[in-house]
Amino acid sequence: MRVSTGEQSLDLQRDALKRSGCERTYEDICSGRATERPGLSKALDAARQGDALVVWKLDRIGRSLPHVVGLVGDLQKRGVGLKVLTGDVDTTTVTGRLVFGIFATLAEFERDLIHERTMAGLVAARARGRSGGRPRVMTKAKLKTAMTMMTDRENAARDVAAQLGISLSTLYAYVDAQGQPRARSAELLGKRARIPGVNLKPA
Repeated sequence: MRVSTGEQSLDLQRDALKRSGCERTYEDICSGRATERPGLSKALDAARQGDALVVWKLDRIGRSLPHVVGLVGDLQKRGVGLKVLTGDVDTTTVTGRLVFGIFATLAEFERDLIHERTMAGLVAARARGRSGGRPRVMTKAKLKTAMTMMTDRENAARDVAAQLGISLSTLYAYVDAQGQPRARSAELLGKRARIPGVNLKPA
């Protein structure tokens, strides 16, 4: 369950989940764009093969369609289904998986459109004498935030880069997919930082 503010009620969602036969319920009070969702994290950790994650509406668990598709893909690898009570989505059935396959196709289409528009915007900016694009500057504060966010498997690298205001290539130049610092991070983390494969000598 999720609502955006503490002033909103979870009763409608709670009643619907109980009627569907849920054995456990988890809740979050946060914006739909929030990356930190303790309730959802607990639900995902508790899910085992043969279980189903049940939500009232699809937007209760995802920040965007691509994010939801990625989340469901991870669940399917673990043998966990997804049921959306108001959307007739149930990936534990053949029909439900077919429907979600259409969602996945739409998510890919959305990503391609965004990429195409971004590239078109950069070309137009260059034609006007502007370089465009995101700032590529990585700071120590951004690096530490990136390391923390990348350790959360729910955070897509592209989303992390966008929130920090840097390019995806810049993000990966400093941290890997698990949030571990790369050699280039040494210059920001200082001489006492321990980075795999890098020995920093005192100045």
